[in-house]
Amino acid sequence: MRRRTFLAAGAAALAAPAVGRAQGTRVLRMVPQANVTSIDPIWTTAIVTRNHAYVIYDTLFGLDAELRPRPQMAAGLKVEQDGRRVTIPLRAGLRFHDGTPVLARDCVASIRRWAARNGFGQTLMAATDELAHDGDTDIVFRLKAPFPLLPQALASVSQPAFVMPERIAQTDPFKQITDATGSGPFRWKADEFNSGSLMVYERHPGYVPAPGTPSLTAGGKVAHFDRIEWRIIADGATAAAALQNGEIDWYEQPPPELQQLLARNRDIVVEGLDRLTNPAILRMNHLQPPFDDVAVRRAVLPAIVQSDFMAAIVGDDPATYDDRCGIFTPGTPMASQAGLEALTGPRSLEAARAALKASGYDGAKIRLIGPTDILAPSALTQVAADLLPRIGFNVDLALSDWGTVIQRRVSREPVEKGGWSVLLTTFSSFDNADPAALQPLRANGPNAWFGWPSVPRLEALRTAWFAASDAEARRAICADMQRIALEEVVFVPVGSYRSMTSYRRDLTGRLPGFPILWNLRRA
Repeated sequence: MRRRTFLAAGAAALAAPAVGRAQGTRVLRMVPQANVTSIDPIWTTAIVTRNHAYVIYDTLFGLDAELRPRPQMAAGLKVEQDGRRVTIPLRAGLRFHDGTPVLARDCVASIRRWAARNGFGQTLMAATDELAHDGDTDIVFRLKAPFPLLPQALASVSQPAFVMPERIAQTDPFKQITDATGSGPFRWKADEFNSGSLMVYERHPGYVPAPGTPSLTAGGKVAHFDRIEWRIIADGATAAAALQNGEIDWYEQPPPELQQLLARNRDIVVEGLDRLTNPAILRMNHLQPPFDDVAVRRAVLPAIVQSDFMAAIVGDDPATYDDRCGIFTPGTPMASQAGLEALTGPRSLEAARAALKASGYDGAKIRLIGPTDILAPSALTQVAADLLPRIGFNVDLALSDWGTVIQRRVSREPVEKGGWSVLLTTFSSFDNADPAALQPLRANGPNAWFGWPSVPRLEALRTAWFAASDAEARRAICADMQRIALEEVVFVPVGSYRSMTSYRRDLTGRLPGFPILWNLRRA
């Protein structure tokens, strides 16, 4: 592809950017996937904000690489009264970055704020009669009925229940926080923040790591660097040159053409960021015409070729993507082929055009929003921008930086008042592993993820999934959920790809999953 050839050649010839060489062994410099435009991981589901939050916050439970919950800030879990009373004691020695101790009331306020925005949290609180603190160290859930998945809820990776001081956690969950005081292994340097350029973190000397081997977000989070700098470099060639010259240590998400260039450098490692693949979706706005009509939504399905979307992100090698991706992450227990013929059967642009015409679509303008500065969503948006007009849609393509997309997707207004119709994005493997974590699968109308579908029978199945007695019953329910989600076109899976990352070979201890900055050290 010409674009890739051009970028690779440019990177090879590029002069060293003015980033400055890494300052010894105690400073880690990396280029994250995008600029951070919100520091509030509850207000937004943006992955880059979640990654930022994991640097500075901790959670009561963590999830290991086998997707099992383990105590993190918690010292354990005590279940009484036939499962209707659950007490979570805090580990000793936990302190916030301002030096104050972490108390149970901080955790209670943090859980409440998280649960107001998170689907798993909403389900947990619906099953809770009372959430309170007993003294300074014990968090107490008094449940209406046993809720065996409570540790999994508090260990959720997709939008975690990060623990904040009570004074911050009492912020309206629909308003952004401005104070990022946490209790994690690093603290954020707000005084050095320069949006679009620099994020700085310093090691938190008062952090007490949990016991156990580190695995994903569980276990001991040991900070070996005194300072971490996120350098926001939107141009891939510039970031690649900085990595080659040793001016940065880690480039989170190099595009395929630059991966090949970097892999030829013996001082650089290029490998999968995660063990599993990252699902990608096309989301329509169910609130506004024309996609409030299921017939219009269904008209898109015959034209979807997942391999086209995936090749735009990772190139043409089929080993780097999965083009039979359903609602759930391929390779995870809840994934299946139920109802997938809508996406894997014969592909036909003509059938899509005929279905759109039969739907009564009148040629009204639809707005496709997408970013220019983040690899995967940008590539996906370009494929959709080519495909949707060929089906017959009147497309207004609105490109911007990722931060603006995050702000824009919140709007529920019609297109003529600045709203949107279609967006494409990606998720980490664990984000789409089951109905608890998969936020775009929520179909509870105004409380759903951006796009706001309303499908009561899908919500009923989700409730049944939580109440299911065993894993086999949950898998059967997920198969039904997938059939209904594809029938109603809650969202369109457009494939799942292996995200690649690159870093200097002298970095050791990297944990797979996402850019995890604890446990890393320089050899």
